[in-house]
Amino acid sequence: MKSIKVLLVDDHKLLLEGIDAMLSNLEFIKIIGKATSGEEAINEANDKNPDVVLMDIIMHGMTGIEASKWIKEQNSEIKIILISSDVSEELVQLAIQAGVDGYLPKNVDKKTLVEAVKTVHDGERFFSKDVTKVVMDAMYNAKNKPKSKPTKSSELTNREFEVLQQLALGKSNHEIADELFISVKTVETHKGNLMAKLDLKNAVDLVKYAIKNKIIEI
Repeated sequence: MKSIKVLLVDDHKLLLEGIDAMLSNLEFIKIIGKATSGEEAINEANDKNPDVVLMDIIMHGMTGIEASKWIKEQNSEIKIILISSDVSEELVQLAIQAGVDGYLPKNVDKKTLVEAVKTVHDGERFFSKDVTKVVMDAMYNAKNKPKSKPTKSSELTNREFEVLQQLALGKSNHEIADELFISVKTVETHKGNLMAKLDLKNAVDLVKYAIKNKIIEI
């Protein structure tokens, strides 16, 4: 059996090595490369032409969803499985829109991970039970879900909008401060104001909001 060439992508090296350990001892899977960012994943996919890419979603810089779209545009034959601790409806829908072939939670067991790699390599989609439930629940509740008033990004100040863009691109407080020529404390203040205005809890929610509202494109 010809080996399935796999590219691993995660900005947390411990998790990257953990996935590597689960797959590297299998005869039919060959780890051909590792990347720690979406930008690096695009370059590695272009250079090494993997059969399957296993990639985190929320990373420093470009998100896995953005990187998936770029990789698919370069080579639609490459199969992509996103792995995330967040299996929310918004992220799952964005992942599907980006054309990914699978979606798994980060606590996935070895058996399911291997099954997912083999399934997408064979040309089929693979979504874990948790992810499938999210999709089915969203479809079932879509007609009955009351429409909530959307928060308009136009309600943000110009500076808040700039900070939101930078946060959504995965930049740190210090990087944003340098980019916008403001203090780190001011960045933190803007972050607090953004989360209050948009009714969001953390930076991950800000990324999802920015993608959904096309503040950053996928």
